[in-house]
Amino acid sequence: MTATIDRVRSFNRGWTEVLGLLDQGLLETDYTLAEARVIFELAQKDRWDRLDLKHRLGLDPSYLTRVLKRLEDAGLVTSTPSSSDGRALVVSLTRAGREAFSMLDHRSNDQIEMLLTPLTAEQHATLEESLTVIESLIGRGERERVIDLRGLRPGDMGWVIQRHGAIYWDEFGWDSDFEALVARIVADYHDHFSPGRESAWIAEVDGARAGCVFCCRRDDTTAQLRILLVEPWARGLGLGTRLVEECVGFARSAGYSRMTLWTNDVLGSARHIYEAVGFVLVEEEDHHSFGHDLVGQNWELLL
Repeated sequence: MTATIDRVRSFNRGWTEVLGLLDQGLLETDYTLAEARVIFELAQKDRWDRLDLKHRLGLDPSYLTRVLKRLEDAGLVTSTPSSSDGRALVVSLTRAGREAFSMLDHRSNDQIEMLLTPLTAEQHATLEESLTVIESLIGRGERERVIDLRGLRPGDMGWVIQRHGAIYWDEFGWDSDFEALVARIVADYHDHFSPGRESAWIAEVDGARAGCVFCCRRDDTTAQLRILLVEPWARGLGLGTRLVEECVGFARSAGYSRMTLWTNDVLGSARHIYEAVGFVLVEEEDHHSFGHDLVGQNWELLL
């Protein structure tokens, strides 16, 4: 934990320097970071209840009062009594305040564009993925997420294998035999791919890979759902259900009459998804795999 704390603090110090957040004026203006943040938030709505603004920014009430007073004295903000509660104040940007916001917004965009321009497309993707994960793990989580399911791209198969190995080791202590099994499944899918009868999906959250599932041909009438995975940081968004429903829907449209899957009883969340979609448990068997004594389960769905 200590090493992680040191790393986060180091990142924060470096990022503050990159953005010039410690300069006397933000983005070569006369506004402090706090003033610029208040201007930005006020620009998101025509009018703000002062109490709501305090909660949105998480600022001390006295400090927010001083910031708003400075902005009001500069002609950027106006305060009026609330029409519904005479004791409350409603604050909004003046025309000059909106012009100040526009200038700050453009300068901020230009600053970030300058940082991103030297990066390659792959580096852009890595950065976006990393930002999504960071925001999901320790961010405020208030923004609505954009969820998308797409087909495989180069690099995805290696990601599927690596994430299965890492996540199942972290959550269940499964050894590298499991990662090797996933690698064989992925390789077989690639080597014996049957167009129109097999497919695979990557779930993305805000552009970051967050899950996967494969639909594989078992025989002419039977499809097999394989290697369903949802990243821990992306759970609770309904990705698992969306992936399974997409896989089942594809199997139906491909002409299969039955779908099967193999899992283990310790994977409770996945089992709940399978049951909700209509899969039925048909067989259980004890086995020792991946360094543990497990109960394997075969499930089946009539399409």
